[in-house]
Amino acid sequence: MLRWLPASLKGALASVIVIVNTLFWAILIYVFALLKFLIPLPGFRLWCRRVMVAIAENWIAINSLEARAFHDIKWDIQGTENLRYDRSYLVCANHQSWVDIVVLQTVLNRRIPFLRFFLKRELAYVPLLGLAWWALDFPFMRRYSKEFLAKNPHMRGKDLETTKQACERFRGMNISILNFLEGTRLTRAKHEKSRSPFRNLLPPKTGGIAFVLQTMGQQFDALLDVTLFYPEGSPTFWDLLSGRMNEVVVRIRRIEIPQAFLEGNYLEQDDFRESMQAWVRDLWASKDQLLDALKRTHPAQG
Repeated sequence: MLRWLPASLKGALASVIVIVNTLFWAILIYVFALLKFLIPLPGFRLWCRRVMVAIAENWIAINSLEARAFHDIKWDIQGTENLRYDRSYLVCANHQSWVDIVVLQTVLNRRIPFLRFFLKRELAYVPLLGLAWWALDFPFMRRYSKEFLAKNPHMRGKDLETTKQACERFRGMNISILNFLEGTRLTRAKHEKSRSPFRNLLPPKTGGIAFVLQTMGQQFDALLDVTLFYPEGSPTFWDLLSGRMNEVVVRIRRIEIPQAFLEGNYLEQDDFRESMQAWVRDLWASKDQLLDALKRTHPAQG
C-alpha cells in the first residue's frame, strides 16, 4: 500500500507506527499486571496472564500488518502446517540478526503458544519493553563470563540453575520457549574467533536447553528446529523498517525429543552430558547443510 515511499521516509513512518503500537499495548499490559499484583487470587491471576498474552499477540499482529503495508517482503516459509496452539514447544533457532525475533514472532504468532525467550537481566530496564517482558513472565537470567567464573569458581553452574528456576513457573501451562543455541548473533569475527566447525553457524551451547528439558521437558510436544536465512545477508532493524529487506526464508522441522534427555542430570552425569552435546551437534550439522542448500537455491535479489 505504501511501498512506493522513499526508504528513509518509509523507515521513519514505520518507526513511529511501531513505537505508538508498542506504547498502546504496553500500557494495557501494565494495567493487567497491576491488577494481578493487587488481587492475589490464583484464578484471577491466571485470567490476567491470559489477557496479557492476548494483548501481546495483538501487538505482534499489528506489527505484522504494518510490515505488509509498508514492505514488499517475500516470505518463503515451510513447516508450519502441523503446529498447534494447544501444545507446548521448545523452539531452537540460529541467530543472525536482531530481526530474528521479529521474524519468529511473525511466523509463529498464534500458530503456537506465545513465544517466550530468556533475557539478560539488564534488559529488564529497557524502556516500555522491560516491564512488559517481566509482566509476561519472560525469564530473566544472569550470565557469567569465563573470566568471572575463573575468579569465582563457586558460581559455576549458577546461571544454569537460574534457568531451571525460571522454568518452574511454566509447569502445567501451554508454552513455547525459544532458545538461540549459539548464545549470540553470528558475525564473521565471532565465527573465526570460535573456530566453529560449521560453515554457517557458531558452535551451539547445550547447557541452557538441557536445563529447560530437565525442568519442563515432559510438557513439550516436540522440539521445533527453526532455520532462518536472509539471502541478502544479515539485516539490521533499520533494513526491516525502511524496506531494504526483500526476502526471508524460514524452515521448521518438528523433532521428537528423546525421552532419555528428560531424565538425566546435565551437570553431574558425564555420559548424559556428552550424549546431549552429540545430539545438538547433529542438529547443528543438519542446519549447516540446509543453509548451504538455501544459499544455492535463494540467490540475493538485485
